[in-house]
Amino acid sequence: MTAMKSDHDLRSLSVRVGRRLLERGHFLCTAESCTGGWVAKAVTDIAGSSQWFAEGWITYGNEAKQAHLGVAAGVLRRHGAVSEEVVKAMARGALRRCRADLGVAVSGIAGPGGAVPGKPVGTVWFAWARRSGSRVLVRTMRKRFRGDRDAVRLAAVRCALRGVLAL
Repeated sequence: MTAMKSDHDLRSLSVRVGRRLLERGHFLCTAESCTGGWVAKAVTDIAGSSQWFAEGWITYGNEAKQAHLGVAAGVLRRHGAVSEEVVKAMARGALRRCRADLGVAVSGIAGPGGAVPGKPVGTVWFAWARRSGSRVLVRTMRKRFRGDRDAVRLAAVRCALRGVLAL
């Protein structure tokens, strides 16, 4: 896919996310690791996104996940940063810290290095969280994307946004 087409596709997806959130009166927040803020950038590239985007965190390192999102050190130690348990904690932590109704968290191994047994390059975990009264409901997904670092990250951003549409 050419860079121009992928930019257009990502913009179109971000516009759809914004429209859906605006229609519902919801705000979104992001908690990102391997995508490095790309999800937040994609949505804030849309004019008027301040009407539906609250804030985002780039928590690339484990210390940042703990300090800014409240991910427990034990969870990181037991499961590793690229895990269902960690993205759940990231999504919940983001919602606890802002006014958003919905949150998305992403953590993965974009490559070219970083693979560990059971977690090859391209492994990405997602969590989508939404407030439901006093509870926070979380849905997770593990994906494996192919390609170089940029391809893995772009695929992860798209998947994250599609998941927001499904909330």
